[in-house]
Amino acid sequence: MSQSRVLMEVGSDGVAVITISNPPVNALAIPILVGLKEKFAEATRRNDVKAIVLTGKGGRFSGGFDINVFQKVHGTGDVSTLPDVSVELVTNAVEDCKKPIVAAVEGLALGGGLEFALGCHARIAAPRAQLGLPELSLGVIPGFGGTQRLPRLVGLSKAIEMMLSSKPIMSEEGTKLGLIDALVPSEDLLKVSRAWALDIAERRKPWLRSLHRTDKIGSLSEAREVLRIARQQAKKTAPNLPHHQICLDVIEEGIVHGGYSGVLKEAKVFKEIVLSDTARGLVHVFFAQRATSKVPKVTDVGLKPRQVKKVAIIGGGLMGSGIATALIMNNISVILKEVNSEYLQKGIKTIEANVRGLATRGKLTKDRAEKVLSMLKGVLDYAEFNDVDMVIEAVIENVPLKQKIFSELEKACPPHCILATNTSTIDLNLIGEKIKSEDRVIGAHFFSPAHLMPLLEIVRTQKTSPQIILDLMTVGKVITKVPVVVGNCTGFAVNRTFFPYAQGAQLLANLGVDAFRIDRVISNFGLPMGPFQLQDLAGYGVAMAVGKEYAKAFSDRVFKSPLVELLVKNGRNGKNNGKGYYIYEKGSKPKPDPSVLPIIEESRRLTNIMPAGKPISVTDKEVLEMVLFPVVNEACRVLDEGIVVRASDLDIASVLGMSFPSYRGGIVFWADTVGANHVYKSLKKWSEMYGGFYKPSKFLEERAIKGIPLSAPAVSSATSKSRL
Repeated sequence: MSQSRVLMEVGSDGVAVITISNPPVNALAIPILVGLKEKFAEATRRNDVKAIVLTGKGGRFSGGFDINVFQKVHGTGDVSTLPDVSVELVTNAVEDCKKPIVAAVEGLALGGGLEFALGCHARIAAPRAQLGLPELSLGVIPGFGGTQRLPRLVGLSKAIEMMLSSKPIMSEEGTKLGLIDALVPSEDLLKVSRAWALDIAERRKPWLRSLHRTDKIGSLSEAREVLRIARQQAKKTAPNLPHHQICLDVIEEGIVHGGYSGVLKEAKVFKEIVLSDTARGLVHVFFAQRATSKVPKVTDVGLKPRQVKKVAIIGGGLMGSGIATALIMNNISVILKEVNSEYLQKGIKTIEANVRGLATRGKLTKDRAEKVLSMLKGVLDYAEFNDVDMVIEAVIENVPLKQKIFSELEKACPPHCILATNTSTIDLNLIGEKIKSEDRVIGAHFFSPAHLMPLLEIVRTQKTSPQIILDLMTVGKVITKVPVVVGNCTGFAVNRTFFPYAQGAQLLANLGVDAFRIDRVISNFGLPMGPFQLQDLAGYGVAMAVGKEYAKAFSDRVFKSPLVELLVKNGRNGKNNGKGYYIYEKGSKPKPDPSVLPIIEESRRLTNIMPAGKPISVTDKEVLEMVLFPVVNEACRVLDEGIVVRASDLDIASVLGMSFPSYRGGIVFWADTVGANHVYKSLKKWSEMYGGFYKPSKFLEERAIKGIPLSAPAVSSATSKSRL
């Protein structure tokens, strides 16, 4: 904390410049807030100070309140550690100060940082500074007066949009909206801000208190209409996020009863919702993502990552072309190898379509798109593999084929080259068993579509060298993925944890529960789609192939259903041919296909597991738990076997790889919220009724009985058999 302090310098012009210094983003940690309070009091007291400028050190104003404090509050459940900033500091010390205060903003002013600037009497900004209130993305609302002052400066609609989306705007837009009073070059920022502050002091410029303004809000009836529409919209887009509605209530309080009344309600509500499940879940995910970059014996042994400039990809199918897109988009040259020119052209066309698609959506310019595509080259042999830094094999899931390719790669590539495979289920020891360089073999498991999905699962074997792991982690970050390092087993961490997801849904359908109801329940919980629609999307070939792998690896606990094979026999292949559980027509949402019901009936007849031949009767809550608790159960085995470094790695992987709702904190965090004991007792009851698929794991049983959270680090057993 030695670098974190608040500095004050009084110039000969009588302006006190107060500077927040807490690298890297000048977060408002508690000592900083104490320092600000002291410096504002001193500047107000001193006779040689006519006016004040508030700024941040190192080209950044402030990234907002220190989120570590939330983590501490969640650990203790004690909100009294949250300081009173909104009333005592922003309203009393800043806005109601007897001397004018001007915010000199550059780089970023986010969350509490922007809220401090809103409390000042004017805001001067450098170009391209980010301004935003992203608090809702952490499950809370702005707590330093932002819900009241932002609408008064930019208008109600824009303020609501900025808060509910958590997306920042640039200072250029801020100037047009009236949030920023003047936009000046970075080198003139302090000079202009000092002069502006003196102009206010000497009444040459208006002395404006944001909280007292009403000119941008419109009439009460107009404001209420804007809020009504926002509430409806939030119900649709964020049905499981009550804090969106709470934020709108707090905004309304200030419009109806005045800004100060709104500030008081905001402060009270902020302390209440900090302890909500949503805030706990989102803050947990925030820290879980940061923790992935720490891998024992890899990132803590003094290794330096080597630069990867050129990558070869084997196979230009859906995954290969997606991975190639992600690499060239981030300035890494790619050689794409295929077996014949027809497949090669197809792969290149897919990559071109990916890049041009991003250009059409405004993610990059036409010129940039052409430059990106110039980094791609297609080949039909290994001649140009002699200087590649990494190879990613992305061919079909076929062990002999992969072994043959790896033997060829060992001969064709330089000795430093990373030998990676994008397999989603096959044991890496099998793939690398025919070669000498097993220390260079690693899994680079991307999720589809690879250029859009944010997770990269890095799979290490007992032989993979730490340097290779570190290099691949670095590549992951360069291509804007979140790399999670996991151990080697069938399905690795994510797909293995979630294999019971589809099977649990199939089991329920065979017990007589309506498949479309199962999908609805799962969607209402917060996943983008249910397990049956997901199967349609992935294609049945994939389901059947991986099903066989899991049946081999985990024969004691798989549920075998004939349903997918019956669908294929019926000429269905999900979204690929427009016919699955749902009907897919261009331009319209997928619709449940009633003609699939007789096929499901046939599956029920063949499995013959309905008690006394009658469909079981279950509540929506039971449907949800019968699909997700087996996933939690498998997550327990993954934790027990040491497949992941820490439980939070599985949480972030479930959020980024399987779209598990982030506001529920990830699969293990959610299970701890529900309670290990409830999960255990439910699974035990169902295993007695419906068989081994539901049998609780030893790890779950132990934790439930002892009352230990599933996420608590393992004490002894796991370390000995850890795959890491």
